[in-house]
Formats: sequence, structure tokens, C-alpha cells
Amino acid sequence: MHPTRSLKDKIILILKGLGMGAANKVPGVSGGVVAFVAGFYEEFIYSLQKINSKAFLLLINGRWASFYRYINGKFLSLLILGMLISYFSVSKILDYLIVHYELYVWGCFFGMIIGSIFYIAKDFNLKSTSNLLFIVIGIVVGVGISLLEPAKENDNLWFVFFCGIIGVSGMTLPGLSGSFILILLGNYVLLLVDSVNALYDTMTDIAQGNWDFTPKRIRLLQVLGSFTLGSVVGLVSLSHLLAYVLKHYKNITYAIIIGFITGSLGVVWPWKEKIYKTEADGSFLLDANGNLIIDNYDRYIPQIDHLSTWMVSLFIIIGIFIVVGLERFRTNKNAKI
Repeated sequence: MHPTRSLKDKIILILKGLGMGAANKVPGVSGGVVAFVAGFYEEFIYSLQKINSKAFLLLINGRWASFYRYINGKFLSLLILGMLISYFSVSKILDYLIVHYELYVWGCFFGMIIGSIFYIAKDFNLKSTSNLLFIVIGIVVGVGISLLEPAKENDNLWFVFFCGIIGVSGMTLPGLSGSFILILLGNYVLLLVDSVNALYDTMTDIAQGNWDFTPKRIRLLQVLGSFTLGSVVGLVSLSHLLAYVLKHYKNITYAIIIGFITGSLGVVWPWKEKIYKTEADGSFLLDANGNLIIDNYDRYIPQIDHLSTWMVSLFIIIGIFIVVGLERFRTNKNAKI
């Protein structure tokens, strides 16, 4: 924990939250990787672990200051502020870049994950047989997840609650993308597009004095509520589990994380074509906004004589250098302390 933070530290932490929030929104990219590479993963997990029965007692007894200090509130609030800002700024820019320069964006993310693997593994004992075994297990699980066939959309509230628990893993488990897992569960559009839009439309209607909501809108709000509750339960429970294994089985945990991140390279492979969901008659399914719904990706090997292949390779190198730059910045900062 860091009891005191300078203004510069606070701004940097908000920027880390920006990066984490943007990464969490992209299918195949894990916000946990940002936390890991940026050097605040363990503090993040141990802070979330403090959201427990003792924190709840402090809260209901009105001991706000003690509650805030106990859960490392300064750290969490700055990080969450960065994520919220990201949702309305960086993630919007990222949406634009993915629409217009998708291949290069995926190339950059691919490079960042490669850089992350080198960053995490450089000080790790790769000669240990047990460590290598758990790395392989992580890789197999990561690749296996990337090859799964997506399920059909399901708005059952208990299943949505389960989606919340599983989907939040992208924040706590580096290498596992919560957004991509929601695609596999069939509920990415329902939970991260339709229900969020329903909340926005509802807030707009309420501001205009309109309380006449359609049954579909009410159902989507119920879905969003169940998903949010599941996310909170998942975030707290996973953080307690991860805090325990980091304390007692740190090498094994790091080995599996390295494997997860390596396995996720298949998800963010730049050269792929979208496969959209279709009806039985072959017509495309559309979400509430009239957009095509992604079912999966068809990955392919690029042509080496194409200019775009070399451009993507350049962005992969840029992605690697971004991670290397972050790591050197953090190393130099720690050396000055």
C-alpha cells in the first residue's frame, strides 16, 4: 500500500485506470494485463480483498473515514475514476479506431501482449519444471477458450448473474478477457450494448419526465441489474481467492498468468475476419441498434508481400515498445525513490 501519493502519482494512477478501462472493453484484451505491466496488480487485488465483513461493519456504523482507509480508498477511487473517464473518452476513441483502423489496432494490442509476456517472464524462473508445467497449463486453457464456439444469447437473470461473475475476470485475471468470455457466453451484445443503451435511454426519459417504459426496456434494466450484481460478487470473491493464492502460491499463480497471457495471443491475432450471427435462412441477426452481431473470428495467415502485413508488423513493434517504455518508466521511477 502507498499511504501517501504525490499529485503526479495520483495523475499517473488515473491514467492507469484509463488504460485498464479501455482494455477491458475490447474483446480479447484484459485489463488485468494493464494492471500487471503497470505494476499495481498486487495492490489492486489486495485492496479489493479488503471489501469484506469488517469493511461492511465500518460502513453501516457510519465510520466513513475508517472504511475509506481500510479498503485503500484513495487508490481504488483514483483507479475507478480513470476507468469511468475512459468509458466516456478513451474507449470512444478506441471504438473509432477499431472501426476505421481495426487491423492496426489489433496489431498494436498483439505487440503489447508480446511485450507483456517478456516483461513478466524476464525475472521469472523459467528453468523450474513446475513453473513450466503451470505455464503450459495456462497456455492450453487460454488457447482452448479462444477456440470455443459462442453460445446463444440468454437473458435468464440467474445466467446473467453468472455472466457478471465470469465477465469481471478480465479485470482480475491477466490474459482472460471478460469481453471475449461474454462473446463466448453469447451475451456480449445483450450485456454491454443493449442493456447499457437501455439505461442511458431510461435516464434520458426520466430527465424529460417520461416514466412510461416498455416491457422490453424494463427487462433490459433487470438484466443490467443482475449483471452488475454478479460483477460485484465476482470482483470481490475473485479478489479474495487471488489474494490468497498470491500469498501462498505466488510462483504458481504467476506461471499460470504468464500462460493465460500467452494463450490470449490467439484471441488478439490481428489477421482475422468477423463471423456474424445468422438466422436459419442465412440472413444476418442485428442488435437493438441495427448492428451485426459478432459470432466468432476466422483467423488466417497474412500474405507476406502485402503492404498491410508490413504495416501491421510495424504496429506490433510499436505495441512492444509501448510496454517496454512503461516498464522502463516504472523502473526509473522506483530507482529515484
